[in-house]
Amino acid sequence: MEEERLKAILESLLFAAGEPVSIARLAAVLDNVAPKEIRQALSAMAAIYASGARGIVLEEVAGGYRLRTPKEHALYVRKLLAAKPPRLSRPLLETLAIIAYRQPITRPEIEQLRGVDCGAVLDTLTERRLARIAGRKDAPGRPMVYATTPEFLETFGLKDLEQLPDLGELREIDATIGQMSSGGQRSSGAESERDESPQLELIEPPIESPQAAPQATSEDEPPAQSSDEPRD
Repeated sequence: MEEERLKAILESLLFAAGEPVSIARLAAVLDNVAPKEIRQALSAMAAIYASGARGIVLEEVAGGYRLRTPKEHALYVRKLLAAKPPRLSRPLLETLAIIAYRQPITRPEIEQLRGVDCGAVLDTLTERRLARIAGRKDAPGRPMVYATTPEFLETFGLKDLEQLPDLGELREIDATIGQMSSGGQRSSGAESERDESPQLELIEPPIESPQAAPQATSEDEPPAQSSDEPRD
């Protein structure tokens, strides 16, 4: 197939998909086009999008390719769609980080590391499809183990788990959050808003193609804070 036509078809497929599409899936649609040719065409497309001031970028995330809007345009797209970015409280982020770095991991192991009950937090993460039950551990009681999902990779813009920051980088991020969260005394309402702001900068994903954009509104509000509080 002629290269420019292949690029145009790939662009249409990625725009219509509304989710990351793997090379294998694209090859199944494009008869007689080798996966190597598809990968080369996608690389060329990504370079074209990145070379100028474009409103679309092509990124490899969660084991596939997806068209996205640049992060710096997120504010304007949200205004157009009247959508709020999804939010994750600190307990959710801490639990998700433990799962990401220690998976597969059981609930008791997570609770031992955090020092609090994590049942409600784990329920919220699985409902948001950021974590999943990945089976049972070969141990007394056969406890369930948790792992991250493709949606986790997509939300954080990761190609795979190998792109997770190392623990040194993670500590720097945590220290930055701590500095941003410290300061003068505020009311309890202002304190809650202050705590969430730096976390948003870490987890706010780019806006996806039009087919996927309405999904962001389903998570307009974070879960009630009480569900994330430690239990006696």
